[in-house]
Amino acid sequence: QENEIKLLTAEIERLKNFGCLGVSPSLEGLRDENAKLKYRLNFLQKSLQEERSKTAKSMININSCLQEIFGAAIQAAYPDLENPPLVVTPSQQPKFGDYQCNSAMGITQILLKTKEQKVSPREIAEKISKNIPANECIEKVEIAGPGFINVHLRKDFVSKQLSSLLMNGVQPPAIGKRKKVVVDFSSPNIAKEMHVGHLRSTIIGESMCRLFEFAGYDVLRLNHLGDWGTQFGMLIAHLQDKFPDYLTVSPPIGDLQAFYKESKRRFDTEEEFKKRAYQCVVLLQSKNPDFIKAWELICDVSRKEFQKIYNCLDITLIERGESFYHEMMKDIVKEFEDKGFVQVDDGRKIVFVPGFPVPLTIMKSDGGYTYDTSDLAALKHRLCEEKADILIYVVDSGQSVHLQTVFAAGQMIGWYDPKVTRVAHAAFGVVLGEDKKKFKTRSGDSVRLIDLLEEGLKRAMDKLKDKERDKVVLTAEELKAAQTSVAFGCIKYADLSHNRLNDYVFSFDKMLDDRGNTAAYLLYAFTRIRAIARLANIDEQMLRKAAREEVLILDHEKEWKLGKCILRFPEILQKILEDLLLHTLCDYLYELATTFTEFYDNCYCVEKDRQSGQIVKVNMWRLLLCEATATVMAKGFDILGIKPVQRM
Repeated sequence: QENEIKLLTAEIERLKNFGCLGVSPSLEGLRDENAKLKYRLNFLQKSLQEERSKTAKSMININSCLQEIFGAAIQAAYPDLENPPLVVTPSQQPKFGDYQCNSAMGITQILLKTKEQKVSPREIAEKISKNIPANECIEKVEIAGPGFINVHLRKDFVSKQLSSLLMNGVQPPAIGKRKKVVVDFSSPNIAKEMHVGHLRSTIIGESMCRLFEFAGYDVLRLNHLGDWGTQFGMLIAHLQDKFPDYLTVSPPIGDLQAFYKESKRRFDTEEEFKKRAYQCVVLLQSKNPDFIKAWELICDVSRKEFQKIYNCLDITLIERGESFYHEMMKDIVKEFEDKGFVQVDDGRKIVFVPGFPVPLTIMKSDGGYTYDTSDLAALKHRLCEEKADILIYVVDSGQSVHLQTVFAAGQMIGWYDPKVTRVAHAAFGVVLGEDKKKFKTRSGDSVRLIDLLEEGLKRAMDKLKDKERDKVVLTAEELKAAQTSVAFGCIKYADLSHNRLNDYVFSFDKMLDDRGNTAAYLLYAFTRIRAIARLANIDEQMLRKAAREEVLILDHEKEWKLGKCILRFPEILQKILEDLLLHTLCDYLYELATTFTEFYDNCYCVEKDRQSGQIVKVNMWRLLLCEATATVMAKGFDILGIKPVQRM
């Protein structure tokens, strides 16, 4: 934009000079051109001003800043090196500074391989250090061991960033062009109840959407419901038998799961019913109005049940099930045929994708479509119609080969270029019971999700009553808010705090424990932090005024440690945007809470008279550190879909 502004300014000057030089083009045309250029110039200057203002308010990713600084230093020290390694990480111990640049060892290897030069990493580290450009964040650098560059940050820089955070709130670093992200998650099947297997996709997908939305992306949240297919034939046939007047009187289907099981039993045991079920499928697919009505009734019963769970867990989705893509499937088959990718095998139309042993079946021998066809249609629509820049499928690991085959087919046919568009499978492991086997009921059935959530509510209330929170501490309304916050927060956090690629053991006892890396501990820590200013009679207005006027002193080692930890938030989020592993955020929030505890135990925020308990001194800069910690924790909770409470 800055370059375009320079060019436009020069062009306006050139047009002005036409008159001075005595050249006489059409005066009207000249005025029009000049007006257009001025309008464009004003628009660009305004948008650049807005972008700069937004950037000024944004939290700075310190790691990215240091990478830019060291990138420039390496470029100046070794201008001939192509793509030199750039490794900057937070230091693990205070004696090694605040961050470390560990690029020297990698550059040693490159120089040896490409130029046959034997240079010690320490010598390279010294050369890089000498070429560090002027900047506002580095106090000093030291070279340690074989060639680690230890970076010490400037205290005034960290203090200034914390003040900015307190005044502007948690603002994400600017992302440049606003990209479109499509996230496919949850995706239960109509006529079947949501069970514990749907828990992970729903929780992980919601949290990913919240993260991308916070970072400034345009996010489309899609629920790819299993709402089409041969199973609807048996369901409609059973509906006709059980509720023959379904077209005029809404059928009272109370338990859709039992209804599904009854129809499945009949389908497996009654030959006549089976034939009718197949006829129902044909009539449904040909859009017969009576059969469409029956299908809609069954879908509506399921939707209401799903929505109860989505309301409990605060999940937002746009429904776009398999039926949405049904009309597109014929064109998908034709496109693959036209491009010569289709083979016929025993009447089926199949597509082999290089590198994958199992082909995709895009049409069955009876002319019907498959999950492969529907997934290809969904992929094309999201890429070509929705124009997604990033497409994320939050689906269990068992679907990995299938999805990779579908993605590769989309690439093969030319729907997207992976260098331009990111298509990712955010896979996850299964939920295990405490016996380390797949989580089931005693009778061997899948655990119903609604039962699990109700059990969570009961256990959370038991825990609060064990601690006698119901007797003195909380009002009935506060107790109810704490119950739902703890119950659903703990279920979400227990899932998100594990690496999604691994299986995890579901244990109410562990997730409700208020010690260790659990939501119960973090929610309690958060309410304690928020209470510090309140108990010192410092309100929000006083904190805001202090944020504008006070300098955050970071002289105590625990103040310094906490300040740096708070400011690592943007780099944590950036890492998750890249690898989609949300447990990193949980680990960070736990580290922030424990770092805060160290600070609070060593640094008096509010000093009281030992005899009377009266407040004698409020160390406002320390209360501001409390506020900054709580602000970042609140945003972290929001991304994880956890609702903290003021009193617990």
